[in-house]
Amino acid sequence: MIAGSAGVGLPFPRHLLGDDVVAAARALLGAILVRAPDRPGDQVRTGRIVEVEAYRGADDRASHARMGQTARNAPMFGPPGHAYLYRVYGMHTCLNVVAGPDGAPAAILIRAVEPLEGIAAMRADRASGRAPAVPPPNHRLASGPGLVCAAFGIDVSAGGLDLCQDASRLHLLTGVAPASITAGRRIGIAYAGEPAVSVPWRLGDAGSRSLSRRIP
Repeated sequence: MIAGSAGVGLPFPRHLLGDDVVAAARALLGAILVRAPDRPGDQVRTGRIVEVEAYRGADDRASHARMGQTARNAPMFGPPGHAYLYRVYGMHTCLNVVAGPDGAPAAILIRAVEPLEGIAAMRADRASGRAPAVPPPNHRLASGPGLVCAAFGIDVSAGGLDLCQDASRLHLLTGVAPASITAGRRIGIAYAGEPAVSVPWRLGDAGSRSLSRRIP
């Protein structure tokens, strides 16, 4: 884990997530995602968040909040800093950080994480699923939203966890912000139409090799 700098390795400040979701998404870049061991023989897993996507509330046609509150998206309508988990295609789990004021639904999809600790555990969980024919290098183990959850052993049971509390088995710590941030269109939301398709709300660390794909 990154250490040795003032203000690094502290619980992630909730107030940075409680206002505008795009500003919150920028603040998350460089933060450390921590998954504590919760089974015999497991390792602590940590990684630096290097790519995110912001999803605003009901006015964002690409957001899960566009149809109002449901049993699935209920965490989005709660306080900032909690985990919102969902599955796509019945096989991939995606981790989101709830943002915005309590009751104003917004979330930030964690698209890519640069692994720091627990590499063996990440590889073991990746191999237990749809493992690639050629094992990826360490820096690509969590380069994609489904791969983040696969590598960190995260499933939908983590939904609702408070990510700003370091006692949570899944939480966030402060890290080192990127030297340069790049922005581009979000991925896989053609159904939403304009203006949702073109807003530059996919953000990434311009210097990271762990991005899911190039931005923009």
